[in-house]
Order: sequence, then structure tokens, then C-alpha cells
Amino acid sequence: MARSLNATSRYRAVLTEAVAFDRPSGVPDGYGGTTIEWVEAFACHAEFTYAKGDETVQAARLAGRGSYKVKINSSSQSRRITTDWRMRDTRRGQEWNIREVDAITDRAWVWLVVEAD
Repeated sequence: MARSLNATSRYRAVLTEAVAFDRPSGVPDGYGGTTIEWVEAFACHAEFTYAKGDETVQAARLAGRGSYKVKINSSSQSRRITTDWRMRDTRRGQEWNIREVDAITDRAWVWLVVEAD
């Protein structure tokens, strides 16, 4: 016998990755300028999907960079994410640059495109 999905179960997903989002903050450097420090804004669970790999010439050598699509639950915190922020995989210590943020296509999720630092 097949189980029917109710309205809330279709929005459930297995978010197995632990991530944190950092926003840049300007801190006085003591010489009249500011330095950028990263301040953790919030942490949550996520689902990673490999998007693509491309090769770019950097400093006269080829470097492979992985790109992932990341799905997180939509919340007041996650809808504030911008491309100025960064994402950290808190289990592996990997840092990711946020390239795209889609908080409007799906009300239940915020979708990100991230690229390895």
C-alpha cells in the first residue's frame, strides 16, 4: 500500500551536512583604517549537490575548482545571506565563497551556489 504525502512531508529533506555562515565585519586596525574579519552569523544543516568543475588559470598554473549547489531551510536568518558572505563546512573545515543566492524561487528552501576557496 502506497503512503500518501501530506503538505508538510513534501518539504522535508535529509540535510546531513553541518555548515555555518560568516558575514564580513569591519574592525578598526588602530591606524585609521579597517580590516575585515569574519563573524559567524548562524549555523544550520544543509544538503550539497555537486554542480560542476572548471579550470581557471591562476598565478600561471591551472587550478581546478569545485562548485556545489547547497540547499538550506528558509528562515529569517538564511534569507539575509548575500554573496559577500562565506559558508564553512563545520565538519571538514572547508570554506566556500558564495556565488549565488536564491531565496525567492522556493518558499521552503534557500538555494546557494558555492565555490571552493
